[in-house]
Amino acid sequence: MIELFKRYWRTISTPSKYFSLGFLSLGGFVMGIIFWGGFNTAMELTNTETFCISCHENIYQELQSTIHFTNRSGVRAICSSCHVPHEWTDKIARKMQASKEVWAWVTGTIDTPEKFEARRRALAEHEWHRLKANNSLECRNCHEFDHMDFTWQSSRAVQQHSTALASGEKTCIDCHKGIAHKLPDMYGVQGF
Repeated sequence: MIELFKRYWRTISTPSKYFSLGFLSLGGFVMGIIFWGGFNTAMELTNTETFCISCHENIYQELQSTIHFTNRSGVRAICSSCHVPHEWTDKIARKMQASKEVWAWVTGTIDTPEKFEARRRALAEHEWHRLKANNSLECRNCHEFDHMDFTWQSSRAVQQHSTALASGEKTCIDCHKGIAHKLPDMYGVQGF
């Protein structure tokens, strides 16, 4: 064991053949900053509406007729508002999941409106399952039960929201499927 430490110390204390340890450390630090900056820039570019609609133009057209696009408050959701978590670790996990969607488009599985429509229900169910599993995290970035003013809601909404708040069993996606996109053919699904 002591021999292992001695060998390790010799390795880090001996100057490299061409460059000093300080130069290598500083170079590694600078390259790390460059990599991190490039990585974050790429992550932010994939969160833009322009990136999303380069493949999902038909879905973007559906969004334009919803309250998430135009409303009395002027607050507008973009694709990443609802489909990408805001916290860094959750965002990275979602980006890894989304790489399958990009691959499906690149390989031609969903690259036309017709192919997308044929798979719409399966894609929607995947998204609903994801939102159910994370307690509608992306919805709650803007809509939180604790901050809702029930006096501005309809009696039905008050009843549903207060019940969901009290029970903790339901999450946004349980009741709000199709809030921003056209629902797929829901034939055979319980409750529809």
